[in-house]
Amino acid sequence: MADNSPKPLPVRSEYVGQGAQRAAALLLGLGNEVASVVFRMLGESEARQIAVGAKELRRASVTAVPEALRAFVESMERVGGDAAAGDDVLRAVAEHALGEEVARRAFDGVAAPKPPDEVLGPIADADPEALAMVLSREQPQTVALVLSALAPEKAAAVMMNISEAQRPQIVRRMATVESVAPEVLREVRQALTQELQAVVAEGMRRVDGKSAALEVLRRSAGTQQAEVLAAIEKDDPALAEDLRTKLFTFDDLTRLSDRDLQALLKDVDSNQLPMALKGASDELREKFLRNMSSRASQTLAEDLAAMGPVKLAVVEAAQSAIAKLALELSDKGRITIVRPTDKML
Repeated sequence: MADNSPKPLPVRSEYVGQGAQRAAALLLGLGNEVASVVFRMLGESEARQIAVGAKELRRASVTAVPEALRAFVESMERVGGDAAAGDDVLRAVAEHALGEEVARRAFDGVAAPKPPDEVLGPIADADPEALAMVLSREQPQTVALVLSALAPEKAAAVMMNISEAQRPQIVRRMATVESVAPEVLREVRQALTQELQAVVAEGMRRVDGKSAALEVLRRSAGTQQAEVLAAIEKDDPALAEDLRTKLFTFDDLTRLSDRDLQALLKDVDSNQLPMALKGASDELREKFLRNMSSRASQTLAEDLAAMGPVKLAVVEAAQSAIAKLALELSDKGRITIVRPTDKML
């Protein structure tokens, strides 16, 4: 019987070098407890290199461990001479690793800005129906700011309790929200509840309103999606098209029936399909191959195997084109798109 168990990926010894041996020797010298703490901070790639270094120690000198510990102590002693400049040195390292703003707050003792949902305090924890009742009396822009700052699941639950007439304007404004000024959040907080205790920190809050709007739409029925997008399209066709494109993606084709996928394949550009499947999941790729003729399936599989690296932008463009084609065929009634919220019998 063939052994199908996963095999560890090889790590070439020339990529490891003396550094990995020294690291392995140092961990041995520091003891199990310290070594376990260090291993928890490493990624799999680093752990794999140390493992190879440990194996190389068998062929190394018996003095490898003492020499590694001595080198470590000497390097620590050299750091002691730079202690006076430690603040500047570590600040520079932190800026490189974390960014200037995060490093500035850390070294200057400035509190990190709280995320929008934490700033909203009790509003974020409020019952969706009760919150919807409060928000229904506010302007669409205010509602959009609040929903964009909530978790997508919570925002969708609140939106379900808001009247259908208000939804298009709210979703439209959510999709254009990118940042929120502190004074705006403060006004919203004070207007909606007096129980909020969080203090708005200085600086802007990044809010991904478009993603939140898409999550709300994805959790809505197909008819509601169409109504909202149609209403938005009257005032902002470009935004409606962008939302519609992102609402149904290439990966969503996994939910097509075999019959509908075969109908879609008749209109798909044969040059786009290999590019699109280059970045597809194994499940979706197999679904396409299974719904093609034996000859076409074999040819496509060979093309995919022989295809070299492809720019991500090219793959995304091909996938977007096929997803858009599926939507067009759905609008014409030639195929049926099944959304996550659709109930099937």
